[in-house]
Amino acid sequence: MLSTQLKNFSKTQLRTLASAAKSPRVKTFKIYRWSPDTPEQKPYMKEYKIDLNECGPMVLDAILKIKNEQDATLTFRRSCREGICGSCAMNIGGRNTLACLCKIDQDHTKETKIYPLPHMYVVRDLVPDLTHFYKQYKSIEPYLQAPAPKDGKENYQSVEDRKKLDGLYECILCACCSTSCPSYWWNQQQYLGPAVLMQAYRWLIDSRDHASKKRKEMLQNSMSLYRCHTIMNCARTCPKGLNPGKAIAEIKKQLAFD
Repeated sequence: MLSTQLKNFSKTQLRTLASAAKSPRVKTFKIYRWSPDTPEQKPYMKEYKIDLNECGPMVLDAILKIKNEQDATLTFRRSCREGICGSCAMNIGGRNTLACLCKIDQDHTKETKIYPLPHMYVVRDLVPDLTHFYKQYKSIEPYLQAPAPKDGKENYQSVEDRKKLDGLYECILCACCSTSCPSYWWNQQQYLGPAVLMQAYRWLIDSRDHASKKRKEMLQNSMSLYRCHTIMNCARTCPKGLNPGKAIAEIKKQLAFD
């Protein structure tokens, strides 16, 4: 009889019934808040409580639930929810990561603190101003520079040369690495930072590109590249598991033996 009744319920209703049968697991989230509409009010941490039995597994699920059900004024970026767009980069529990890939600590007795990416101007709440970051990315001319192939043929690349780009092209420019780098914190007006330098290396080693000389000259100064002190916060925090520090070391090697 019970099984027949359950067949008439939707999956959502079944999940609701299942969560209701469990004892509540209320977790506290403290989220950074600041609005340009009230500049006289200092930034503060606002507390929200969520029953983990009624929430998805990721931090982004919790933030969306807070915005939808508790506080519609909470502002943040998000798009794909698949770790591809990089929009939801923020500092969660002291580490820069993507909210859509960061699992909620299921220990509901511990609170989770969420801040915008560190050492960046804040537009509002969890939204950092990435204008300068993207200007730096634009400055390295991140596109293929090569003469048009003769007779309209394809610009071929060997399998071996293509493999050299692995671990570089996957960067989604979320800025987690750059905003975790102390050198970038103090010198970001001139130092390009891990994310942009890794992309610079990606084009330096592309066998199809003919602008390597110009690209190297752009980096041959005391600030753009050499502010890197191999602290390696960039590799530790990258949500895609990439290693910008290694790419920066390879650029230095190329410039040293050029």
